[in-house]
This record gives sequence, C-alpha cells and structure tokens, in this order.
Amino acid sequence: MKLLVVAHPESAHTAHWVNQIVGQGWKIRLFSSSENGATNPELKKVRVYQSFYGSKYNKNKEIKIIGIPVFSHVLAFGFRFALKLFFPRYQEWYLRRVIREFQPDIIHSIEIQHAGYLVNEIKKNWRSKFPKWIVTNWGSDIYFFQKFPKHLEKIREVLENCDYYSCECNRDVCLAEKYGLQGKVLPVFPNSGGFNLKKLKKIRDKTKPSKRKAIVVKGYHGWAGRALVALNALDRCGSLISGYELIIYSIQPGTGVRAAAKLLAQKYNLKLTLVPLHTPREEILKCHAKARISIGLSVTDAISTMVLEAMVMGSLPIQSNTSCADEWIENGQTGIIVPPENSKIIEKAIRKALANDKFVDRASRANWQTALKRIDSKLIKKRIIDFYKFVLRDEVDLSVDLQILSDNL
Repeated sequence: MKLLVVAHPESAHTAHWVNQIVGQGWKIRLFSSSENGATNPELKKVRVYQSFYGSKYNKNKEIKIIGIPVFSHVLAFGFRFALKLFFPRYQEWYLRRVIREFQPDIIHSIEIQHAGYLVNEIKKNWRSKFPKWIVTNWGSDIYFFQKFPKHLEKIREVLENCDYYSCECNRDVCLAEKYGLQGKVLPVFPNSGGFNLKKLKKIRDKTKPSKRKAIVVKGYHGWAGRALVALNALDRCGSLISGYELIIYSIQPGTGVRAAAKLLAQKYNLKLTLVPLHTPREEILKCHAKARISIGLSVTDAISTMVLEAMVMGSLPIQSNTSCADEWIENGQTGIIVPPENSKIIEKAIRKALANDKFVDRASRANWQTALKRIDSKLIKKRIIDFYKFVLRDEVDLSVDLQILSDNL
C-alpha cells in the first residue's frame, strides 16, 4: 500500500496517528498542510514533504524531510513568506506534483481547514482517476467552522467530494451528513491514537485519586481555549484549594494564563508547576497521574485528548459541554460536563470533586474499565490498520467489511 497523509506534521495528534502504522511494510509519506517548516519530535520513520525548513533545528533523526534545507529557521520563514507572496498556490502545485510522482493508493487528509481544503482543490481539477480520499474531521473542523458562511461552503465541497469520512464523535457524523457527505462513514474512534495501558497502570495506581493533592488545568486560552475561566473558577473555591499543587500545561505565550496562575498560587499557597509547551505526552500523563481532578475548557472540541488522558490516569475529568465528552463519560458519575464560560457552574463542579472522596475513586475505577475497552494502544493500532485495509479493498466488499468493523468497535 502507498499512503499519502496530508496533515500538520508538527502536531502531536498527527504523530500519534502515523506512528501506529509504521512498520507495516507500507510506503507512507506525509505532506505538510501547515507549511511552517516544523515536525513533531515524536514522529517516527516517515518521509515528510516541506518547502523551506531550518535544517539546524530538525533534531528528529527518525524522519527524512524532502524539501529545501536552510541553516536558519528565521531565513526559512522568510523564504516561505516570499514563496506564498509571489506564488500563492504553491502548495497546490507541490502536492499535485507529489501525487503524480508517488502515485498513492490512498490520500488521507487529517483535519479539514488546511489539509481537506488543499486536497479538495487538487481533486476538483484532476483529469484522471484520483486516489481514494479519506477526510478526517478534527474537533472544531465542522462543529465550529460551520458558523462562518465562507468556511461552510468549502466544508460542503470537501464532504461532497471525499470518498470516506472519519471522525472521533458521533456528533460530527450527524453534522457531516447534514452538510452533504456523499462518501462512506468509517468507524468512530479517537484520532489521537491509543494508550499503553499495561505500562500506564503502574503509574496511575501509585496513589488513589482521593489521596492526590494536585489539580491539572489545560492551559489553552484564545479563540477556543478558556483556561482563564478555569483559573477564575478555582479562585472562587477559595481556601478549599489551599495546599494543592496546581499543574498547568500547554500554556500559549501572550495569553495571561501564566501570570494569572502565579497570582492564584500566591493567594492560596499553592505549589505551582508550569509545564513547558510541547512537552511529550508521557510527561503530561504523569501530571494527570498526580491529579485528583483535570480541567479542560474550550468553546469547541471533539473528545478532547485531556479527557482520555485523565480517564486513563485516574484523574476526574471536568470538561466543557462543547466537546463530545458525553460519549465517553457520564455527567456527574464518571466526570463532570460544564459550560466553558460559566465560572459559577465550574466552581460547583470543582467543589464537588474536591469534597467527595467516594465520587472520584468510583469514577476512576469506571473510567479505567472504559479505557480498557476503547483506547488500549493495541486495540487502536489494529483498528487503524484495518481502517486503511478496508478502504483499499473493492467497493463491492467494503460495505460488508465496514459493518463488521463497526460491530467489532
């Protein structure tokens, strides 16, 4: 099989997905849809197409970059800027050339607003038979961008032209069908890959959730994330949080989250741990393993990787209702689902989780059972491999195979 993945190579989600399928004897190439010259350090054994990239800063020796190396990443940025300025459709030209030379059996665009739109422009003007095209929907691709008429028009085009559609929420299947999906729907399961539960059980079992004295907050704040709302809700809890360790990860620069966290820590005598941006997943999981509760708020999301990480590591997830967390946790029983911008309701959720030992311990046990059934890495890896094998088969047999695959999930 020859597979061309069009995606953000710097993304941890892309790395986790692609890493599941290396070593199958398939020829796998990754085309950068983001054009920023970056690759994720966790990405393994794949060729990545870039334009200009900073060779000095590519420390990932397990991948081969196909592009034009430049010593300085600043200079590489300048070349990419000039390229886009004088040749705006350069990416289309480059991707078209890659498809013709590589001749993939399957093209898989992971994420719609960059990868999906890009592949769609190629397919619209393709004169011969186009490879089978899978579109994967990330959390906000339809749920959020349906609000904007210009995006909705492009989303409709992608859904009408793709052959197969995948996502991690049943919610998004309904939205895709609403907006004109013509292709087949592939089984729904997480886009971010599975977890080595055998290995992680040893870490999560060191301390019962009710005995843990840490709170994890996902630090995104901006167009989607609402980390400052989470910190405000914690502030409203007053002395109840005193003595806890506050762990915040994925803090984006210039958002005020770092400053707000420091003020909160000083006010309530909290030990503050600010986890650097782009910290490997294994370290993030260790943070959840120390936590009694994990809070993730955003105005749009899919399952939210934070929810899965918290479930696996025994921390109680408190997640916004703009995700599809309700497809994984039972509100008030195995987690708490809240509005992303209502600090009063979020405060009540935090208070309940900090005051009720039986609640967090019972939720931890139930979530572990869910994890064993749905997100073990061995299981997810098999599903991803089958995912591509089913697409590669003849159309006549595929409908039966998809039903079998769905039943197994």
